[in-house]
This record gives sequence, structure tokens and C-alpha cells, in this order.
Amino acid sequence: EMLGNWSLGSYWKKEAIEWSYEFLTDKKWLGLDRNKIAISVFAGDSDAERDNESVEIWKNLQISEKRIAFLPQKDNWWGPAGKVGPCGPDTEMFYWTGKESAPSEFDPKDKKWVEIWNDVFMQYFKNMDGRYEPLPQKNVDTGMGLERVLSVLNGLDDDYKTDVFFPLLREIENLSGKKYEDNKKEFRIISDHVKAAAFIIGDKNGVEPSNLGQGYVVRRLLRRAIRYGK
Repeated sequence: EMLGNWSLGSYWKKEAIEWSYEFLTDKKWLGLDRNKIAISVFAGDSDAERDNESVEIWKNLQISEKRIAFLPQKDNWWGPAGKVGPCGPDTEMFYWTGKESAPSEFDPKDKKWVEIWNDVFMQYFKNMDGRYEPLPQKNVDTGMGLERVLSVLNGLDDDYKTDVFFPLLREIENLSGKKYEDNKKEFRIISDHVKAAAFIIGDKNGVEPSNLGQGYVVRRLLRRAIRYGK
């Protein structure tokens, strides 16, 4: 599940980054180890400049320059949803999950660094000419991975072993006579799709499976779960 919130012109990078970092590391909230945090920011290209503003905010929060990676648009940019529309750079937060001490320098290719949160800064509008123009109202979209944060807090090496999914995995084992460790892809797809369908159907405005519109989305979720069940 992706947890998040929006600012529609109410606050900008400083507030979003500081509040994200506070929630992750302050003991009254999640209390994660500050020494295991690393950051990525947009490196800049011919379309948009490097996100130096975010870098300075992170440095003011005592994040070492060695723990800040500059990544291209394919890694640290959101949108637009279509060919045109709002879009912008994001800054992502990673947490060290290795048994050994976190290295002083952040290597985004090292899988022991797990992305747990990102702040997307909608500061541009991509027009029909493909140009990125500054938006008069700048918005923020934050996204935190629930299962990823749970796995980090519980010291797990697998997002699917959290309380959110583990009971489902156990039930699939009981029904199938197979083990999760030997069939991870299939078990993950089944549990993920069943959970999503249950949320959608169980909502107060619930959508039932059908061959039209929203109902067809639910139907496809269940069909894929059934296919991998077989």
C-alpha cells in the first residue's frame, strides 16, 4: 500500500522534506536510525535543472553529501500522467537493511538500501511542444510504502512477511500444499490481488466484479489471482 498526502499550494519543499524526515526518525513517530538514511534527488538535464533546493534542505538536516545521490529523470521524476500535464522532480528516502553497518557512501545500486518514501514536487507543466514550464502553483505529493516501512521496523528481509500479508501467505500454503519460499512470485501475486479486490469490494461504495468499467478492474484482479492459483 502507498500512503501519502497532498499539498495543493499550501507548503513546498522545505516543509515536505522536514516533516518526512521528522516522521521517519523522531522517536515519538517511527524512530528509525538517522545513521541508516540515504537520499536521492533529481540530477537535472536539458529539460529541467538539478534539484539543488532539496539538496540544501537535506544537508541542513545533517544528511552527509556522501549519502545524497543524483539520479536522472527515469529514477527521480514523476509525470506527467499523459503526454502533457503537471510533473516534477522527486526526492526519495532509502533505509539501510544490511546486517553490517551502513556504508558512509550511498550506492543506489546496492539492494540493501531500500526506498521507503518519496516526495514528488509538481513544479513544472509539460506542454504540447514537450517543454517544461514552471507552474504558478506548486504542489507536493508524498508517498510512503506501508509494507516496506513495516518490514524495516520489524527487521524483516521480505515485505511480504509483514502482518499485512503473512496470514494470506499461510492460508495459501494450507490451500495449495506448497511453500511460499519455493513459489514466491505466485504467492505474492495471489495475496496482492486478493487483498486489493477485498478492499475494493468491501468499501462502503464497493464495486463488485463485472464485465464493465470499475467492475471489470476487480474481475481482472481476481482472474489473475485465480490463474496463478491454478
